[in-house]
Amino acid sequence: MSDSKNLVLFGDNLSHLKAMPSESVQLIYIDPPFNTGRRQTRGKSTTTRSETGNRVGFKGQRYNIVRDTVLGYDDEFADYWSFLEPRLEEAWRLLKDSGTLYLHLDFREAHYAKVLLDALFGRENFLNEIIWAYDYGAKSKSRWPAKHDTILVYVKDPEKYFFDSTSVDREPYMAPGLVTPEKVAKGKLPTDVWWHTIVSPTGTEKTGYPTQKPVGILRRIIQASSKPGDLVVDFFGGSGTTGFVAAELGRRFVLMDQNPEAIEVMRSRFASASVPVDFRD
Repeated sequence: MSDSKNLVLFGDNLSHLKAMPSESVQLIYIDPPFNTGRRQTRGKSTTTRSETGNRVGFKGQRYNIVRDTVLGYDDEFADYWSFLEPRLEEAWRLLKDSGTLYLHLDFREAHYAKVLLDALFGRENFLNEIIWAYDYGAKSKSRWPAKHDTILVYVKDPEKYFFDSTSVDREPYMAPGLVTPEKVAKGKLPTDVWWHTIVSPTGTEKTGYPTQKPVGILRRIIQASSKPGDLVVDFFGGSGTTGFVAAELGRRFVLMDQNPEAIEVMRSRFASASVPVDFRD
């Protein structure tokens, strides 16, 4: 696999991930289909990576207890995790010591995933729980409308990870009258709650792909956790937003998807933006 080219790989991402060299990736973004695991056949899964360094919990007793408890509590999530776990194993292997994982989930899965990722990566490697809040679509009248996603952020090494807050696009102050005009003009650094609209169905950013994520969300992630020239990998490429933003910011990218529709959307999008990409099976 070339280190200098942008790639879109068609097929099961797990086989592609296993072909990539260890500690070669700076930033991994995973936005898995939220219900993929619901269609899996439940089976016992095992972990194969050995204990490394001072990482706490992985393959240790605490990990086994947590894993058995969480997976035994919810059979449906156990199916989902049997799909996601080996891919997260590969994420840990692929990340450089300076690297970061962003796992994008909805409210149905995030709380389970947080507990298991604490055990899998090590609780000390948890960096943030980002709440992406938006306000679009139907409004429930029988409960509080669900208008947010959760992005769990884990680093490979809590002493060596890269994070550059100075490069991140700033936000307007919610109460500009309480700060100086200079601060208003500069804007404020984002917190762990990101207010950002979804991709507008009628906007110029729209590709037509149903799960497309906004450029603004991926821009913030890539600005903060990678440098120009770094490699960014998206396990579920979808509409190609991760690659589109990575190229715009001078990063290299590898995207994967097994949906032919996604591949065609990405092919069209990158061609329109004159982004050089190799498409491979």
